[in-house]
Amino acid sequence: MSSLIGPGFLTLPSRSLKPRTEGLTHVLDKGLSMLGLESLLAAAGNSIDIIKLGWGTAYVSDGVKAKVRVAKGSGVHICLGGTLLEICDQQGRVDEYVRWLHRLRITHVEVSNGALGMDAEHKRALIRRLSQEFNVLSECGSKDPGVDVVADVWVEEMTGDLEAGATLLVAEARESGTVGLYEPNGEVRVSLVEALVSALPAGRIIFEAPRKDQQAWFVRRLGAVANLGNIPTDEVIALETLRLGLRSDTLDLLPQLPRGQQLAAPSSRLGAPSHLTHARPASA
Repeated sequence: MSSLIGPGFLTLPSRSLKPRTEGLTHVLDKGLSMLGLESLLAAAGNSIDIIKLGWGTAYVSDGVKAKVRVAKGSGVHICLGGTLLEICDQQGRVDEYVRWLHRLRITHVEVSNGALGMDAEHKRALIRRLSQEFNVLSECGSKDPGVDVVADVWVEEMTGDLEAGATLLVAEARESGTVGLYEPNGEVRVSLVEALVSALPAGRIIFEAPRKDQQAWFVRRLGAVANLGNIPTDEVIALETLRLGLRSDTLDLLPQLPRGQQLAAPSSRLGAPSHLTHARPASA
């Protein structure tokens, strides 16, 4: 389902309404205050689907339960970072972690193995357990830039994680965008991405893309429906313009209309494709 964007007079690529199943925007919260969260949601709440409280920030932050409540009011899910779960698992505190999530009323949890090197079978056991109570986001890829990136290994791990019960997959890049999906200089590992989207449903993968050039690459490759993650809080609106062809990097994604062409309404004589978002009729 498409929505009218902004004032409504431009013809833009389609953008689905929330709750979305494609074109997800997953935002990294590194310690926003409640006021900061409320400001973010007021400005960009319609563009955000998931907010991850990065690594262990939730453990040392006040007001997490209030954040969950406020985010839910804007149709946004809060998820804790997978590194925190890895630490809990290493210390034998997963039961306490789960009880804490329920007290916070969190419904989405990230399971990862990129920080402490959890083996794949143990990771899947955690996914099977947690998927009985939560929506699981399974992150694949090491945070260590020295670890070799092998596409077949990623495909195998992600396939197994989906079979274990993961709702979504997250392709690792860290907040720097220089590991996992990317070369140390931030360039996309194209062969890795192509292997993932060929073997797995792209709509189930959130590609971490903290940098503008990385976001633009995925929007151009997959369209506005690309699921993108680790988006900085001050880049959410900018990403939305990339999705909609409203920034120079993706202008060629705009529908091609004759210069000066006027659209009276979606059902006009031009018979414009239904997958485009059209302008509202001018009011009297």
